[in-house]
Amino acid sequence: MTLNIFFLTITIKKRKLTVEEVLHDQMVEKIIEEHRDRQFTLYRPF
Repeated sequence: MTLNIFFLTITIKKRKLTVEEVLHDQMVEKIIEEHRDRQFTLYRPF
């Protein structure tokens, strides 16, 4: 009988965003919101 034991350690660290990444994320969110607004105006129920 063999007993194989495997130990694994995972470390998760929160990544700090740079100013450029934050600005990019804000721009993407703004574009997504504009597209949602446009979709709602096009597909509203009659």
